[in-house]
Amino acid sequence: MLTEEDALHEETPLLAQAAALESGPSQTNANHDEQYNRFSRTQKRFIVGLLSWVGLLPFLASGSFVPSVPQIAKELNSTGPIINLAIGLSITCAALGSLLWATYSGTYGRRMAYLWSLPCLCIGSVGVALAYSVPSLMIWRVVQAFGASSGLSVGAGAIGDIYRLEERGQAMGVFFGACFVGPALAPVAGGLAAHYASWRIVQWALFAMGLAAYILIILWLPETLHPEVAREKLRAAAGGVEEQKFVWLNPFKSLALLRSPNILLITITGSTTLLTDYALLIPLSFTIGKAYNITNEAIIGMFFLASGVGNIIGAPLAGYLADRAVINGRARRGGEWVPEDRLRATLFGALVLVPLSVLLSGIAIDYVHGAVGIAINVVCLFVNGVAVDLVLTPASSYYVDILHSRSAEVWAASSAVRQFTVALATAGILPLINTVGVAAADAIFAIIAWIGFLLILITIQYGGHMREWVDVGYSTCENN
Repeated sequence: MLTEEDALHEETPLLAQAAALESGPSQTNANHDEQYNRFSRTQKRFIVGLLSWVGLLPFLASGSFVPSVPQIAKELNSTGPIINLAIGLSITCAALGSLLWATYSGTYGRRMAYLWSLPCLCIGSVGVALAYSVPSLMIWRVVQAFGASSGLSVGAGAIGDIYRLEERGQAMGVFFGACFVGPALAPVAGGLAAHYASWRIVQWALFAMGLAAYILIILWLPETLHPEVAREKLRAAAGGVEEQKFVWLNPFKSLALLRSPNILLITITGSTTLLTDYALLIPLSFTIGKAYNITNEAIIGMFFLASGVGNIIGAPLAGYLADRAVINGRARRGGEWVPEDRLRATLFGALVLVPLSVLLSGIAIDYVHGAVGIAINVVCLFVNGVAVDLVLTPASSYYVDILHSRSAEVWAASSAVRQFTVALATAGILPLINTVGVAAADAIFAIIAWIGFLLILITIQYGGHMREWVDVGYSTCENN
């Protein structure tokens, strides 16, 4: 188990790995068996299923809101850009909440983080459902997003707790694939509710789903964080003293992990990739809707379904490819583990699918009319959904691989940067489109995505050397 003092040690992870190989694998294998055999295969599947249910909630909360923006703006006597600020504000709050829940889950346990966060989601959902002014809407959206934000970071950490290195990518892919049912269904549900009834119905549904998840966790979710890991982290937080009382933790401390060039470059890549997704989805009502004269919120919501289905397919596929990349890399080197092998699974998606999907969508909206243009955009949305997962899922597993002892925290730190980037970009997407047009705006996002691809190549090529520049407590074969 690595503490903060370990992060300052002069020995590099590569030297530690070499020493471990020289000393023999027996103790390492015993530690691995003890760490990962605590739960049966059936128990692990149940845990992943429950984690996925909770991870689904933030996507439902955000995705159901987007197609309802025109109706919400009309009902609250506001405008689309103003209501979109609520989306940006909730994304920012979700980033902060993710840091908080991840930090405490790494010390006090994953179960505790869920038991404190889900009531915030439930209260926030009720508040949004009862909001009749823009300020109250924004306040309760913040509370809702804060409560939902534990779903992904804590879930990713819990999966790292129970799955071995060679199994982790596929488990992570299943987790994200199940979570991404949210982006597929939420906009459809939100659009149908907005068009045929009221957008508030979805908020009551979110309250019910959050309450159900809370009850399930109380009854059936075991603690996945290893007890020894929790004890050591709590001892370190208390200054080396065995403490039974509550210890205040700094949730922003995990942002220091971004001083690792490996983590920073892959985080920037994740931001550039996710930006293409939001560039397509956030302004859908004002791009595809306007270009093809679609005003029915339910039909607008159906376009989100294409992206969501791509997410559902892409995440398990990406997880499988990421694990194969690790296994094949170790086979080529006679068993030596190089973490950056996992990133090779991202290359095709980052180079081809991500940038071209957003570029072709913009061209189709501006220059291809009628049913053909609609069909092209549906395909682009689907391909982008797959492509984003081909980048983000291996990247998420890579974080857990290289910082296994702080898996939830590094995931949350990276996610916070991505969400802050997206929050800032969300406010500027519509003004950019209004200024330069859809095709030109999407071309800009495609170029940004290609920059992210170059950062992946740099990390794959020089990742080992970059880990030697700044040691933040990287995992070795002894503890991963």
